[in-house]
Amino acid sequence: MNSSYNFIHLHNHTEYSFLDGAIRISDLVASAAKWKMPALAITDHGGLFGAIEFYNLCMENGIKPILGLEAYMAPDSRKNRTAGEDGKSNHLILLAKNDTGWKNLIRLSSIGYLEGFYYKPRIDMEVLKEHSEGLIATTACIAGSVPRALI
Repeated sequence: MNSSYNFIHLHNHTEYSFLDGAIRISDLVASAAKWKMPALAITDHGGLFGAIEFYNLCMENGIKPILGLEAYMAPDSRKNRTAGEDGKSNHLILLAKNDTGWKNLIRLSSIGYLEGFYYKPRIDMEVLKEHSEGLIATTACIAGSVPRALI
């Protein structure tokens, strides 16, 4: 079996994804190093609490860290205290592709907690448009707007 991957995991929840993540950052990075993965992403729910630990461990192990988060998207405005038709916000993966993207992730995560918090730290399309430079967005999991629309 070839122990070197060309595949890169871009959606990983750690112990900092409260009530969802199970793997410790140290174990995640150790597994990626074992399999000689060139890069690895962290996408914890709503926050960046593990980003510095993740970044440092990846660098120590020769792995390119990709910093991101799985954002909770408010159904309309982050300031509206409703959860949407099904009682849930949509999810969206945001990955920083450069320093500007990292700064925008920090801003978005902070805004989610300070302006959009309604059970969870939420952002909306208005604030995402303002702070989208340097970010790559993907549809996330089954709780994303695209997968929900397909279902």
